[in-house]
Amino acid sequence: MPKSRVRKKKVYTAPSDVRPSAATTAKRAKPSPRWVPGVAIALIVAGIAWLVTYYMTQGEYPVAELSAWNLAIGFGMLVASLGVFTQWR
Repeated sequence: MPKSRVRKKKVYTAPSDVRPSAATTAKRAKPSPRWVPGVAIALIVAGIAWLVTYYMTQGEYPVAELSAWNLAIGFGMLVASLGVFTQWR
């Protein structure tokens, strides 16, 4: 059986008015400030310390009047550290 003819395909090039310029494609994100990982790690350590202190003292410390809200403060610090970590590049 004879082999079918192979057709050459044209290479597609976008129109020049739609094609992005080289300057916009080479844009890079700036590195994050040096304080970002430090603040995030400090929030993690403070949140864990707050929770451990609350559990070890059976609710007397860090603030006895807040009772179970101490848990919200400790976990809030941990969640805030995740928010700060999203800014790290």
